[in-house]
Amino acid sequence: MVWNSSFSCCYLQVKWHPFFLNPNAPKEGILKSELYKNKFGSTQYEHIISRMREVFRGLGFEYDTAGMTGNTLDSHRLISFAANQGYEKQNALVEELFQNYFIQGKFIGDKQVLLDAAQKVGIEGAAELINDPNKGLKEVNEELEKYSSRISGVPYFVFNGSFQLSGGQPPEAFLHAFQAVSK
Repeated sequence: MVWNSSFSCCYLQVKWHPFFLNPNAPKEGILKSELYKNKFGSTQYEHIISRMREVFRGLGFEYDTAGMTGNTLDSHRLISFAANQGYEKQNALVEELFQNYFIQGKFIGDKQVLLDAAQKVGIEGAAELINDPNKGLKEVNEELEKYSSRISGVPYFVFNGSFQLSGGQPPEAFLHAFQAVSK
């Protein structure tokens, strides 16, 4: 996911754009632990998972490593579609999908998980979109080309179209970004 914001004075608008960490991920999914062990090796995997659990616990959550990961095209189509109903709905959907994936161990490549999340946050027309693999595809591909072509990792933040932050950042980095673009 690519996060893009624009604001003036005291107003912040968050927009989400697609990004594929693993464009060749299988549609049917693979265990997160298996994918990460294969990608990073067992030792680095253990360090990464330990750090993620620490961060999540610090926020009052338990990081779930038992779930599946895989192709996220349908979730990106749904998130892009949600923006047409307002960025507040898009943000609520992304928050719900993050909870599903990172905390509840749900596979966000599963159509029912996507439909349940969309229903929970009030996205209208989600079933029609999800059940037609061509709906929203053009929009996602256009956004991938526009926003993601020069990005190698997430999270990636763009402030007022000019200032960028990549990767996990401390709060001070965001404060600096807000100050830099408000001048």
